[in-house]
Amino acid sequence: MPAEPTSCDPSLSGIEAVSGAVLAMSRHLEVREVLRRITAEARTLLGAEYAALGVPDDHGGFAQFVVDGVTDEQWKAIGPLPRQHGVLAAMLHRLTPTRLDDVRRAPDFEGWPDAHPDMSDFLGMPIVDGTEILGAVFLANKAGGFTAHDEELLRILAAHAAIALGNARLYERSRELTLAGERARIAHDLHDAVSQKLFSLRLTAKAAATLVDRDPARARAELAEVARLAAEAADELRAVVIELRPAALDEDGLVATLASQAQVLDRAHTAEVRFSSDGVRTLPPGQEAAVLRVAQEALHNALRHSGAKLVEVTLTGTADRGARLRVHDDGRGFDPETVRREGRHLGLVSMRDRAAAVGGTLSLESAPGQGTAIELEVPGA
Repeated sequence: MPAEPTSCDPSLSGIEAVSGAVLAMSRHLEVREVLRRITAEARTLLGAEYAALGVPDDHGGFAQFVVDGVTDEQWKAIGPLPRQHGVLAAMLHRLTPTRLDDVRRAPDFEGWPDAHPDMSDFLGMPIVDGTEILGAVFLANKAGGFTAHDEELLRILAAHAAIALGNARLYERSRELTLAGERARIAHDLHDAVSQKLFSLRLTAKAAATLVDRDPARARAELAEVARLAAEAADELRAVVIELRPAALDEDGLVATLASQAQVLDRAHTAEVRFSSDGVRTLPPGQEAAVLRVAQEALHNALRHSGAKLVEVTLTGTADRGARLRVHDDGRGFDPETVRREGRHLGLVSMRDRAAAVGGTLSLESAPGQGTAIELEVPGA
């Protein structure tokens, strides 16, 4: 059976090759990886020997600069990143492409570093969002030189690259905001839970000290309370450390990571925490991260606010190769409508956002005196 054609198959037409390159770029979310894919796909698409992509900063240099066709050893030998000067500077300040038979004869050419490979024919294309130049992709050394058709193909690729790069930046910004929100929540927990426990512990210890001589029996009772408050404060601190500890999803997988966290939380809290799983297949990284974070948020709510004696976490596979997470506690429960009206979200907004980001759905069941259940379902690959 013949192999399925790829973007580097010379038998493909230009539009099919561009389509393959666009699909390859769109599979990635991290900005650095998107830049690397754009550069590699541009070089493959046009058959160039070298390719580079630069994203300018505001200080005459490059915030990011990636290359393709140059080995790591060659790149290290070349030295520091280039500055925005000569041909590169011109490319970053106009919206039109640059196609040269020999870049070395360009009026603004300023030479290469000693270890830089020699380049002749050159094609540069800005990556533009509206009137903003996000960066520029540069290609060099194609057998027979670059043509007007090459320029048009690269123009199409650059237009899609702007979308892919914009999406990647939005994704990273969203991730930064999520992390900032989680840090704020943890700081709030430390203040509300641990700080109050430590304040009570300090007052109780002072009371015990004043009672030692005149009422030893009451002093012993106060010291017992000191021990209890210290144990609770230690539990709260351990729980915060667990949430700050990076999860080993890449190394251990979702099931093992959830099982490990449940075990640690079971030891750190008076409530019993159980975990079970059945028929779970490996999920895409984004889905696994969403499931883990929702589980952590639901566990946080159950262990800190519900007064539960038992929290059960179950993870099961679904028919579409996805997964269903359920976190159920036997705590005091609440009226979801009342919580919504009073603006106390209990992390539900962030959990729903995580579910929606990976095409999943999140549901909540709770009532006063009947515990709470959070259920998340995510699709497979």
